[in-house]
Amino acid sequence: MAPDKFKGSLTAAEVAARVTAGLGVPTVELPVADGGDGTVDAAVACGFERVTTEVTGPTGEPVTASYAWHPEDATAVVELAEASGLRRLPAGPEPLTATSRGTGELIAHAVRRGARRVVLGLGGSACTDGGAGMAQALGARLLDADGAELPPGGAALRQLDRIDVTGFLDVAGVAFVVASDVDNPLLGPHGAAAVYGPQKGATPEDVKILEAGLTRLAAVATRTHGLMGAVEHDDIVRAMGVAGAPGAGAAGGVGFAALAFLHAEIRPGIDHLLGLLGFGAAAAGARLVITGEGSLDEQSLRGKAPVGVAQAAARAGVPVVAVCGRRALSDAELKAAGIEAAYALTDLEPDPARCMAEAGPLLERLAARVAADRHLTA
Repeated sequence: MAPDKFKGSLTAAEVAARVTAGLGVPTVELPVADGGDGTVDAAVACGFERVTTEVTGPTGEPVTASYAWHPEDATAVVELAEASGLRRLPAGPEPLTATSRGTGELIAHAVRRGARRVVLGLGGSACTDGGAGMAQALGARLLDADGAELPPGGAALRQLDRIDVTGFLDVAGVAFVVASDVDNPLLGPHGAAAVYGPQKGATPEDVKILEAGLTRLAAVATRTHGLMGAVEHDDIVRAMGVAGAPGAGAAGGVGFAALAFLHAEIRPGIDHLLGLLGFGAAAAGARLVITGEGSLDEQSLRGKAPVGVAQAAARAGVPVVAVCGRRALSDAELKAAGIEAAYALTDLEPDPARCMAEAGPLLERLAARVAADRHLTA
């Protein structure tokens, strides 16, 4: 069992437990995530410890957030959505002022705990600040022309004059990996502000403001401290260097800050996390892998958890079926993704509201159907 969450209904661990109950055969439960919401929960369900602390939420108010910790190899799994996610907004979107500071505070907590590797899952962010808040939490000072520290949010970055990293947290000896399936650059029509700003409540005018702030951040990072961000030619900042790297635009530009300040490596989210959680060993000798997520649709084909699981299972020589809340993929699309069949809650209950409310019992019934179709017996 290697499902992602059913968003709004069940965590990945709850999905695994419900399907296991309905199958009636021995299973290995390995709930997974692709770096977004639920990544810490998935790691904890697979044996990591949960470390909880108070950090700064996206609006500046304190929130209680957690990361996953593996003491044997000193690995921390930090999920941006835990501290800086849309779900942490108490009263609706704040696209111009939302900050990633809390994510930096989680990273700092893990580093001071002795982390030798930090896996940063990006997804579900509330901010478009280029990771400025994260960098500030780690000790960078983002200063205006008068030497004053910038306030939080992407809009304020338009006033950035220089970056002081003399007080930056000592991260020597710590390997940083960004787990993300977003390949957008920081700037331009495919960048963080243009593509994801509207999803966080940004108006067209807000997008222009945020783009200007991110452009300024990239240029100053290049000029003042040798951080490869962008290159200026004739007062035009082009998305080159780190700013143009695939994934720099992830999570409102937090990918850029992770690359520029932490020298992180960006890896496909689900692939890296499957390795971290020990999928290969868990799948060895299995007769079937069952994966799934709430909505199995075109987005699933773009590196989401079920397709990543199917690819990993194929390498292990194990067939794959999926369970989901709703299915919007054809049989041909599923087979091309390595999934032999998909079972949807809407096959049993056509009312989406009831599917959400009764997802657990319906999943058990769906699992019984999988067991019958696949002739699974104990």
